[in-house]
Amino acid sequence: MTAGSGPTATADTVKDYNRGVYGLMKEPALAELMKGFRQMHEAATAPGALSTGTKELIALAIAISTQCDGCIAWHVTNAVRAGMSRDQVLETIGVAIMMGGGPSTYYGHKAVAALDDVVP
Repeated sequence: MTAGSGPTATADTVKDYNRGVYGLMKEPALAELMKGFRQMHEAATAPGALSTGTKELIALAIAISTQCDGCIAWHVTNAVRAGMSRDQVLETIGVAIMMGGGPSTYYGHKAVAALDDVVP
């Protein structure tokens, strides 16, 4: 995102995703479930034998294979924030395409577009 250009499509998608998650957290019937989901996410992406960035790349590959637009934007953004390079994200997209075939090429392209928004 360049200064003064406004939010990118990826930033908008991440905001929409966050609004959805926080909206679910406000529902009394779902509050505990969503609290647990947030805690699980934090525990799963915490550094351990694998770095947070590596875990975000794994999540990105899964997001591509499960065809989740919001997840793709979220995990591309988090991977870059965790220090993953453009080439590392691109190689992850390549592995996801290799494993997922034709449909993953479409969602792999969405991941490259998200990457272009995050790392111009």
